[in-house]
Amino acid sequence: MKARLTPQGLRLGQALFPCAIGRGGLTRDKREGDGATPVAPLRIAELWYRPDRMAKPAPWARAIGPRDLWCDAPDHPAYNHHCRAPLAASHEKLRRADPLYDLVFVLDWNWPAATPGRGSAIFLHQWRRPRFPTEGCLALRRDHLHALALRLPPGSLIDVPALA
Repeated sequence: MKARLTPQGLRLGQALFPCAIGRGGLTRDKREGDGATPVAPLRIAELWYRPDRMAKPAPWARAIGPRDLWCDAPDHPAYNHHCRAPLAASHEKLRRADPLYDLVFVLDWNWPAATPGRGSAIFLHQWRRPRFPTEGCLALRRDHLHALALRLPPGSLIDVPALA
């Protein structure tokens, strides 16, 4: 399966899902902390979900536990990888108080072989509100994420082109 980002949203076949991108817009030169979404073909690598908030959305989904983190410290060996608490290096908690990561697709930007400083944690996750910018991720409505979890298996492509 292949989805493609368009100015109107994320298109999968005939379906169009309104989509938010990073506050820094789209970039071909992604850097850690720039808030931009990378222009690249991105493959779905993993799917994580909160089992305390929803049923398993797909057979291949992994449960997010209280110690699950994502390392965003370019100088750390676990940079741009899942890790577990405790971790002294800079990281994001996957188990958040808000619902943004209740269902989260890990995209293969700078993963699994991470180049320090090229950006980390490019996810497809729930948006805060319609088209509200992210820190570099793609974000959709919760029901649209669930629909994609049923239709986009691991390895599916999300094409993020430079948009005019």
